[in-house]
Amino acid sequence: MQIREQLEQVIDAAVAAAVEDGSLALDQAPEAALERPRDESNGDWASTVALRLAKEAKKSPRDIAQIIVDHLPENDMILSVEIAGPGFINIRLTPTVLQGIVREAREVKEGFGKGEIPEGQRYVNLEYVSANPTGPMHVGHGRWAALGDSMARVMRHAGYDVYEEFYINDAGTQMDLFGKSVACRYLQALGADIPMIENGYGGSYIKDIAQGIIDRDGDKWVNVDEQERMEAFREISYNEMLDLMRDTLAGFGNSFDCWFSERSLYVEGEDGTSPVSRSIKAMDEKGYVYVKDGATWFKSTAFGDEKDRVMIKENGEFTYFMSDVAYHYDKLERGFDHLINIWGADHHGYIKRCTSMLEAWGRPGALEVVLGQLVNLYRDGEAVRMSKRTGEMVTFSELIEEVGVDATRYLMLSRSSDQPIDFDIEAAKKKDASNPVYYVQYAHARICSILRKAADPADAAAAEAGELSMDELAAKVVPVSVDLSPLTHESELTLMRKMADFSELVALAARDRAPFRLTHYSQDLAAAFHQFYTNCHVIGEAPEVQAARLALVDATRIALATALGLIGVSAPAKM
Repeated sequence: MQIREQLEQVIDAAVAAAVEDGSLALDQAPEAALERPRDESNGDWASTVALRLAKEAKKSPRDIAQIIVDHLPENDMILSVEIAGPGFINIRLTPTVLQGIVREAREVKEGFGKGEIPEGQRYVNLEYVSANPTGPMHVGHGRWAALGDSMARVMRHAGYDVYEEFYINDAGTQMDLFGKSVACRYLQALGADIPMIENGYGGSYIKDIAQGIIDRDGDKWVNVDEQERMEAFREISYNEMLDLMRDTLAGFGNSFDCWFSERSLYVEGEDGTSPVSRSIKAMDEKGYVYVKDGATWFKSTAFGDEKDRVMIKENGEFTYFMSDVAYHYDKLERGFDHLINIWGADHHGYIKRCTSMLEAWGRPGALEVVLGQLVNLYRDGEAVRMSKRTGEMVTFSELIEEVGVDATRYLMLSRSSDQPIDFDIEAAKKKDASNPVYYVQYAHARICSILRKAADPADAAAAEAGELSMDELAAKVVPVSVDLSPLTHESELTLMRKMADFSELVALAARDRAPFRLTHYSQDLAAAFHQFYTNCHVIGEAPEVQAARLALVDATRIALATALGLIGVSAPAKM
């Protein structure tokens, strides 16, 4: 149980006791609902329960606050209580409570901050990136890759069961256009005097794919039927782009449970049905499908959409929306409690029709869409439009290659997904405190250095060589059961308070789909550690003080590494 929850129980017990002995005349008391004081000097937590009870209890908030304080049960959590302003109850925790966080972190290690959520939305399908396999991914896809992966990590840490999925848009006219574009470049490269097809894909990568076909097959495809050539090149090019996406995302640290092909939605199983036919039938049985002018429509206006949506055109061709209908129905058939899609902000107008189809199937609220804003790329403050290498857009893989995975991930997650990101390539490469990811990683590396200095030389050498993990080294340096009572310096208390925030932060970041908070937390924790290290010597103090501070240093290492791990950023032992 989190410190906050334990403290709320103490306040709730005080209110209940006051009601029971008649000090407060209430039919029903609100929960304590603790919050952090804006000014840390006012204490660790504050309760506004007295202000919210004033009307019902017919007393001034300050009088109510005093009654609650007088009824506080005996506990080992509260060091002091102060009634402030109109009736705030400001609470300062005992050092023992904060010291318990140090022990907890060292006991559970990578499980620090883990939680459990109630039943109901535990099995989650998280679909993200889902770039068309018709070209390299751009830097915007990189933001969705970082956001989706870190969201999954944070939600799992909070207790959700998350299934990560990439939807491959491998059906439709854009795939044929892709095949035709490669075919055109192939013929041009072999001497054909033909123009590029209208609205064709014109990137240099199309020429590279075509040249690869020439290198492998020569002029084998020159004299074949145009349709056959297009279909062959479509599949060759599609698989090449898909492999590139898989490799790029794997190198970035993404691990999808499923790469779902759009084509599979139209394939009939042994029962003669497909996700397309089953999804329409499920809507039709509820009365939300009708035929008009030869086309098949979904009655989405019944759920507040601005107009009904066509699923099957008059000529029998399926619409793009039909694919979405079938895809989301297939997710429900697979047993997910909740669906989360990460889309670009330009898809905002598409949300209502998709949430409507979930309502039509009797699953209102089962679909959640997280919209993400764009990434603006800069180099030393100057906007970057084109790649130096190709003269075209800067691809996601090029950005990773130049900046590195850790800096790219961290900076892509530095702001809420509903805000645009200004990503400066040169700033991301800096190796100093101006670069937030370097600042945080340096704090972790410094901690590891302290532990090595405190260790037996042989153990320190083994850790340097990677033969001993930092967890193993720390256990040799100071046992988990060490006396932590010497940890009373204000810098120590500040550091422990920041660590005590972690569990709740994870729960809220998971609930709000806001992994960016972990970047802010990591910087705050690193700053608190640096301040502690400046004010409190570790090595060379009295044995009991040194041991307690080494334990605090180790707990900080665990918290920092866990926070970085939840956003997919490494925690180096040396820098």
